[in-house]
Parts: sequence; C-alpha cells; structure tokens
Amino acid sequence: MNRKIRKTLSMLAAAAVAAMACAPLCSSVSAETETVVRGLGTYEAEELDINGQDVWTSVYGTQIPGYSGDGFIYLTNTPFSITIEVEEEGMYSLSARCAQLLSEDGRMQTFSINGIDYTYTLPYLTEWTDVDFGVYRLKEGENTIEFKTSYGYAEYDTITVAEAELDELVGTGVPCDPDATDETKALLSYLNSVYGEHVLSGQQEIYGGGHQVQTTIRYDSSTNTCVDSDGNTYTFDESSKDTADDGSTFVWTCYDEDGQAYNYDSQNRSYTYNDYDREFDYLYELTGEYPAIRGFDFGSYCPCYAWDDGVTERMIDWAVNQGGIVTASWHINVPVKLSDYTLGESLDFSKTTYGVGTDFVTANVLVEGTVEYEYFKLCMENLANELLQLQDAGVPVLFRPFHEAEGNGGTDGSGAWFWWSKEGTEVYKELWKYLYTTLTEEYGLHNLIWEENLYAWSDESAEWYVGDDYVDIVGFDKYDTEYNRHDGLTSGPNEDADSSVFWSLVDYVDNAKMVAMPENSTIPSVSNMTIEHANWLYFCTWYDEESSPKFISGSDYNNADTVTETYQSEYCITLSELPSDLYVYDDSETTTADTSSSDDDILYGDANVDGAIDISDSVAILSYISNAEKYPLSEQGLINADVNQRGDGISNNDALAIQRLLAQVILSLPESYSS
Repeated sequence: MNRKIRKTLSMLAAAAVAAMACAPLCSSVSAETETVVRGLGTYEAEELDINGQDVWTSVYGTQIPGYSGDGFIYLTNTPFSITIEVEEEGMYSLSARCAQLLSEDGRMQTFSINGIDYTYTLPYLTEWTDVDFGVYRLKEGENTIEFKTSYGYAEYDTITVAEAELDELVGTGVPCDPDATDETKALLSYLNSVYGEHVLSGQQEIYGGGHQVQTTIRYDSSTNTCVDSDGNTYTFDESSKDTADDGSTFVWTCYDEDGQAYNYDSQNRSYTYNDYDREFDYLYELTGEYPAIRGFDFGSYCPCYAWDDGVTERMIDWAVNQGGIVTASWHINVPVKLSDYTLGESLDFSKTTYGVGTDFVTANVLVEGTVEYEYFKLCMENLANELLQLQDAGVPVLFRPFHEAEGNGGTDGSGAWFWWSKEGTEVYKELWKYLYTTLTEEYGLHNLIWEENLYAWSDESAEWYVGDDYVDIVGFDKYDTEYNRHDGLTSGPNEDADSSVFWSLVDYVDNAKMVAMPENSTIPSVSNMTIEHANWLYFCTWYDEESSPKFISGSDYNNADTVTETYQSEYCITLSELPSDLYVYDDSETTTADTSSSDDDILYGDANVDGAIDISDSVAILSYISNAEKYPLSEQGLINADVNQRGDGISNNDALAIQRLLAQVILSLPESYSS
C-alpha cells in the first residue's frame, strides 16, 4: 500500500508549532492523505482519509507499544474515513485494532456507513485490541465508512472490512424446563423448524382497558333485563347486581350471545366494551391474513389493583379455537412509596409504577421477611392462577417477564427503564431465576417458553443474559425512528432489519437460542431481512394508542403496502399457514440408536464424529432433537451420542451428560446403561 503525503512549507511550519506546543505530552507526525477507493482488507488508519490530522505515536506522553505502520489515529476533533468498493450488495464485517485510555466506563464511538450513523461503546483498553464493530450492509459499488468525532477520544491503529462470515442459525427446539408439557415441546420444536427460513407474523393487542367502545345497553330494573336501543337483550349474573349512589339498581357486567362482556360505566350509566380485536381486524382487512402470534399482557393482575380483563380467556381462544400462538409480557406494577401500601389491600393506580421512580428495593424481593418479598409473592400467585388455567387448557405461552432489562445501557442499572432492572445485572438475573423456580417448582407450571429481552449497546449487554438453563428465546424490541435508521432512507417508516443487533444477540447466546423481535414499531421489510440475513424468529407489532402513536395502522410507522407485501409473502408465516397439529408432540424424534457396535468403535459423546468431545457435540445433539431432518447425525454419531441411559435412545439428557463430563461433574461416559 502506497501512501501519498503532500507536504508544503506552511504545513511544516504548522507541524513545528504543534510539536513545540505538545512536545512534553504527545508524539505525532502531521499528515495528509488522498481519498482512495479500496477493496476489502486491512488498512493502516493513518493511511486513510484523515483530513490532514496528526499521526500519533503516543498520547500525551503515554506510550501504547505495538502499533503497526507509522503510528495511529487519535480520534479527537477531526473525523477520518475509508471508502470501500464491493462487487455485490450484502453483509460485511467491520473491525478495528483499537485502544481507549480515556474512560474506564467505556467510550461511545460513532461511525457512519454511507451517511447512516451507528454507535458502539469501546471498553477501556490499555493495549492494542482487535474489536469487532459488527456486521453491516454495504451496497454494490462505493461505500464510505466515516469514524466521527461525536464522542471519540479513542485510538485506531488499523481498520478491517471483510465479507461477513455468518453462521448457520441453530437455536434449540428443546425447552430449558426439562418437565415442559408436550404442547410446549411441540411448539418450541415447530418454532425451531422454521427459524432461519421464515419469520412469524405477530401483533400485540391493547391492554389495560384500552379501545373502549360505548354502547346503548342499559339495565331496565322494571323488566330485570339488559337491553340496547335495538331491543337486543343481554344475559347477566344476578349476583353482579349493585346499587348506585342515587339508589338505582344496575349490574356490573352483561354478555351477548357470543360471550362478549360489557362493563358498567358509572359515569354514563351505560355499558362499554374493549375492542381487543381492532388491530387484528385492520390487518385482515388490509392483507387478507391474521398474524400467527397474538401478544397479551398480565399487568392487570397487579396486587395493588387486580382486575380480570379476560386476557386468559382470550389467550385460550386464540390458541385452541383459532389455532394461533400466544405470547405475553408482564408489566407488573409496584407501589411508588411502600409507605402508601398495606399488603393485600388496594392502592390507587396513580400511586403505582413499573418504572424506576419507586423506593421498592428490587433486591429485597429475594429477602424473606421484607415487604418487597411478601408483595412479590402475591404478584406470582396472581400470575400463576392465570397461567395454570392456560396449562389446563393445553396452551403453551411465549412468556416474556421483566422485559427490556438493560434499558439505555450499562450493567449497574443506571440506564434501566423498569424497577426490575434498576439495581443491575446480578439482581436482575437472580430475580429471573427466582420467578422461574417458583413458577415451575412451587406452582408446577411447565407450559412456558421463557423469552428474555436483550439489547446490543456494547459487549457488556451480554451480561444481562440469565443463562441457557433459564431461557429458551432471546428477543430485541425494535422501536426505530427517523433519527435511528440504517435502511438508507431519510423519511417514511423505518423498515430497517437491525441486522447488526440480530447477529450480536446470536453471538451473545453462542447461537444456542433463537432470536426474536417480540416488540416493534415498524415491521422490517422482507427484502431487508433476507438480504441482511436478519432472520428474526418473529415480529410482534405494538398496538395503536387511542390518539397516537398508531404503530400498526399509522403511516408514520408502517407503510400499508409493505405490510401487505410482508403478510402475503412466502417468507412470512401467518395464522392460516400454521400447521393444524401445532401442539401435537411427536416423540419419535427421540430416536433409538443402534448400540450393537463394538465398544472399540465408539467414542462416547462424539456426536459430530470429529474425533473429540466438546460442547459442539452437545449442540449437535440438541439440534438433532429439535429438527432431525435439518440437523442429522450420522449412523456412528447416533451410536456415539447415546451416553446418558445408554440404550434408551437420543434425548436431551445425552446433551446434558456431555456438559457434565466437560464440567468434570462426571469422569467418564456413558453415565449408565438402560435396563
């Protein structure tokens, strides 16, 4: 590589003055380079378009030995850039050899690709370190990558742009709960079978009494009937009768012939209902299809103001009668001030929150005898009562508690949005495990597919991950706006596929869990998802607010033509395309291996037959169990893999046995033989 440096007398004079000014502090060489169009490869930062800034060899007297070339670029008040030409539009990796001496808390870096900004937090690095900035989409032809000065104050030795090496997506179809119900195992297996090949469509319904519709229904005490202006009558339970302040009689709830509930509005002395189907009717009218997944929330069962909004019945209907998939978050509130609350009694909604503005100590949930501990026990009891009804009805749930944990970033909880994560990663993870253990062991709930929200602000984001034993799916909530978009457009809905986030999450969980988009504003376009290989398991668009924002029907967030194209594409799975046996578990996938081979031919645990026993063998077994057709084991691999109760076939226990061997919990394989 040749570097063209133009030096003039004026530049030399300026360099001399600068050198005298900082001589005790820094060592640098003033340089100017031409803008050069380059191919893929690794380049010295000081050889790029550095806009005449200094090439550094130390930073204010601090040496960073081991740099390559003539020096390095210290990103302060002048940006630098590289222009790369590629032959084909697609995904490319960006990395750099960096140091960062300024902030032990990390330093945000901003870089743009063809004018679109991205951010990455560099950790504190006192030595030159290869840093992976992620995978990004480059267009055919020339692409400019600029390292900007928005935050800066980091050192760059080399920049590398290369073709992205994207792993084949694996995930798992085996629940983390070893006692999962057959319906739960069947659903997770199905999800794993489509992962990487399709995206499942989803839509969140409104909750908390939203989309309220007034009716003309009145209670007529003279005839003891509920009747509307058209003369239609409605049934009610005699026990729901009550007396208003003026002495008149009314009933709290009445029902039509379809079971729709109408609730008494004391202000208007009429009856209202919540139109929970509004977004779903809109989608059907627009696309001719309903989403495969319907989103719900259990927030109404908060001990402070618990009320039954019928969410459990609607979930059962969607799964059992409509043949769909249900997912549920848990916006559970706590008192803003614990002194305002008496355990087990009601508290005005305005004095509760699921945000961080509360004196509720999250860590105390884990300390028996505290108010927080007793309060959270009530929370779990109310939740379990609903989940047990779903389990009895054979309905598995994509369950997403304590969502969006990291918030704006940081492991100490300083960026948290919700009370459950305001005290940092360790408390959050223990809280998750406590909920998991209580629901599975104390309440016997085994119909849950556990989904955890993660973000990708920096490598530290991975520290929020609770662990493979407690999580089935990880997800990212996409709320992109015009000032945070990477799809190359400057107006209209942001149909970005967020591929860099997707692949970061894949890396955080070592490709061992599926990655989903459980909340979104704008649905990523099919072309963006497929070109960028951002193979989200599913998306689930948030509901329309009464005024704004209208996430699914509003043109600010979703282009109606794109939504239609997505729902009608082969890539997107809708309700009508789900299999009729979605919740039927076929245990024939657990295949009995031929164990007749001589022991001399067997390397117990070597499922992938590579001559070694390591974690990849465990992954190979789990992949085979989830989708034997897609991830087959060889004949010898099947023999080698049967190591738990040898002779009983391939199961999740064989993968666990290999993990126990690697952790030196056991010393040899097989663990035992089946009688």
